[in-house]
Amino acid sequence: MKIKKAELIITAAFQSQYPPEGKLEIAFAGRSNVGKSSLINRLVNRNGLARTSGQPGKTQTLNFYNINDDFRLVDLPGYGYAKVSMKEREKWAKMIEVYLKNRKSLIEVILLVDIRHEPGEHDKMMYEWIKSCGFNGIVIATKADKISRGNWAKHISVIQKKLGVEDKDFIIPFSASKKFNVDEVWDTIEQLLEINSQYIDEMQEDTEK
Repeated sequence: MKIKKAELIITAAFQSQYPPEGKLEIAFAGRSNVGKSSLINRLVNRNGLARTSGQPGKTQTLNFYNINDDFRLVDLPGYGYAKVSMKEREKWAKMIEVYLKNRKSLIEVILLVDIRHEPGEHDKMMYEWIKSCGFNGIVIATKADKISRGNWAKHISVIQKKLGVEDKDFIIPFSASKKFNVDEVWDTIEQLLEINSQYIDEMQEDTEK
């Protein structure tokens, strides 16, 4: 995909702060420090668009990014960071829940996991949550440059078994730093947008009434 425009629209903590419905949205979920911001930056080829941090748990809002004035990418708050209080973690979980259950523009939530490690219980819970909301269950296995390509299949099998992913093709190994599978991720996003193009036309018609 050719990126002509990529910008942060808003950081939202409450539903009232979301941008208006009417543009298709694809959200990224995952543990703190799994590489959601790096993924977004690599996809749009802009290092500073989504802020990355060495401090896990820094993303405490839903960050909405406008892409080409056609659709949005949404960075959800990271989860599973032990140094964050239980009260704070519950607040973030509620924030994600409200978005997943109420956002009409949302067509897919893609889970990011670190390819080097077996998914944890938080990852499993998030994946089950995503599936229960009716989404496909696509997984991006980040930091693939940290292991040899020859070991990708073994690690992907571990991820598939732990999360209960039905189709191994739904797991995409990815590296932001080495640009592994950037085109494959874009192909997946473009397919989702194409499949849902009629849906957004209907939603826009309803909005205009």
